[in-house]
Amino acid sequence: MAKEYETVIGLEVHVELATKTKIFCGCSTQFGGSPNSHTCPVCTGMPGSLPVLNRKVLEHAVAVGLAANCQITRHCKFDRKNYFYPDNPQNYQISQLYLPICRDGWVEIDTPEGVKKIGIHEIHMEEDAGKLLHDDWEDTTLVDYNRSGVPLIEIVSEPDMRNAEEVIAYLEKLRMIIQYLGASDCKLQEGSMRADVNLSVREKGQTELGTRTEMKNLNSFRAISRAVECEKNRQIDILESGKTVTQETRRWDDAKEASYAMRSKEDAQDYRYFPDPDLVPVNISDEFLERIRAAQPEFRPEKMKRYREEFDIPDYDIEIITGSKHMADLFEATVALGSQPKKVSNWLMGETLRLLKERELDPEDIVFSPENLASLIRLTEEKSINSTVAKEVFEVMFERDTDPEKYVEEKGLKTVNDEDALRRTVEEVIAANPQSVQDYRNGKEKAIGFLVGQTMKAMKGKADPSSVNRLLKELL
Repeated sequence: MAKEYETVIGLEVHVELATKTKIFCGCSTQFGGSPNSHTCPVCTGMPGSLPVLNRKVLEHAVAVGLAANCQITRHCKFDRKNYFYPDNPQNYQISQLYLPICRDGWVEIDTPEGVKKIGIHEIHMEEDAGKLLHDDWEDTTLVDYNRSGVPLIEIVSEPDMRNAEEVIAYLEKLRMIIQYLGASDCKLQEGSMRADVNLSVREKGQTELGTRTEMKNLNSFRAISRAVECEKNRQIDILESGKTVTQETRRWDDAKEASYAMRSKEDAQDYRYFPDPDLVPVNISDEFLERIRAAQPEFRPEKMKRYREEFDIPDYDIEIITGSKHMADLFEATVALGSQPKKVSNWLMGETLRLLKERELDPEDIVFSPENLASLIRLTEEKSINSTVAKEVFEVMFERDTDPEKYVEEKGLKTVNDEDALRRTVEEVIAANPQSVQDYRNGKEKAIGFLVGQTMKAMKGKADPSSVNRLLKELL
């Protein structure tokens, strides 16, 4: 009888915090910038430079810890994790081993079997390393220290996940919490959220953990999902052939859909940790903790409940809109300006999602303001523009937050409400299309659609289709 295996998965999630400056110096954290332009003696590890903790980093770390039901370490400190690597200018990384800022938390995820708690072992603050750029043509490697010293929190889960679906659900829950807090944009493609997967397999029914591997270089949910499946199958094949799994760090290659060994797995003692002598310990007061707790936002579950009570929109709309803090804020602000909730929802669920998908953007990338969306809705309600023109205006507004009223005025797109002019055009269209007129009179309802189209063309799209329809039926 074939053996049955169980997969055991834990994650180490690195999140780049949304601060303007780095964790221990005043350099910019802005993504991009020419190489080594966001640097100073502290983040390039110059001898004699002294780090000073960025208070905002501590606030974000505590806020995430509270939202993830963690115990906050009231007296914590930083440690040096020593290793030699070209992108690590000091030859150590400032992190937290002995007293991490948050411990013993959990988040809930939805699974086919119901709600499941995923334990969080700890969350600690640390600095990012620089970035190596390999030039195959020149056969050289360059290093950019712009990212060196960018503030991170590392969220270490318990090994509570059993498949790729649970891993993705956990990551989506973390991303949602962190985005709602404004602690990070969590853009995987820009590296502001990265996950390392620790995975082992064991025979079903066993309590002892198998030998685990750690997989790195995972920068999308799709890559993480595929890597989990491939590594599970690789380890089962090894065990089935009577061999043992080697504890090691592996690198995932998404193009080849395979992972390969990078190095044998290190333990904490390999890094020769010791308390950082340049940074004072952090003591968190009751007042500081209460201030962070009081500033916690309305999270998605409470927001969804309130939307059901306050706004007459479908559950599906609520689910999509609250899936992004930015989109939810945009929805609420537009409604507050007097627009009907369902009309706002229609624009977000329809044209907005379509354009986001077409341009491969996230809801966080939406640039148009609630004022301009409310203005566009008002123009359509007043029948100043028809639905075709509204979509054209929306696309321009989506690209560069253009004022719809000004754009409509400048481009001469206002609907022609002159009944006599419209009647004359309809009469001309009827006279020019006797076959369609005959088809309509013979009971072919669809024929009127052609006549509406011809009238709209003659009016250069600046007529109200419902008025055209009404006049055509009246004259026919």
